Amino acid sequence: MAIETEIKFRVASVGELVLQLRQARFRQQTPRSFESNVLYDTPDRKMRARTEILRIRSYAGKWTVTHKRLPDVGPGEDAHKHRVETETEVADGEVMAQVFKSLGLVEAFRYEKWRSEWTDDEGHCVIDETPIGDYAELEGSPEWIDRTAARIGVDRADYITLSYGRLFEQWREEHHSDANDLTFEAVSIAH
Repeated sequence: MAIETEIKFRVASVGELVLQLRQARFRQQTPRSFESNVLYDTPDRKMRARTEILRIRSYAGKWTVTHKRLPDVGPGEDAHKHRVETETEVADGEVMAQVFKSLGLVEAFRYEKWRSEWTDDEGHCVIDETPIGDYAELEGSPEWIDRTAARIGVDRADYITLSYGRLFEQWREEHHSDANDLTFEAVSIAH
């Protein structure tokens, strides 16, 4: 089990961030690709109540199944977000979705984005273009995250440790939106 440590931050200009990453000697791992995610839960949302997610993701021609939860010990949230992440690639996410549904799980939330991935061989930066704005994530050791954020001009006060689901809830409230999913179609119709 790996502990994922990351932060998000808002991106004012994707082009400017790409220039900053290149100047910081990052190289692109995955070009801008569409990503679709579906979270599954019990009908009464027991996983959400335990701060867990079970996700099927389609991204850059691959399917992955991911389970995330808070660590048993240590920080769950500080200046950085920490999660135990168990992930595996699967051949067919649609078949896996049928398995989940057969076990009594339901689709709880959908979200989409355009993502590109960058690395400096010590950590990763992903740039996410979502229906509610552009964000980036820095994932690596807490020291690497803080050092890299400073190098690309991200202040610690701008760190975000919320999930896209929680950011979407905030956006819905601020915009009085009735969209149920963070998809480009749902947000454009409801906005």
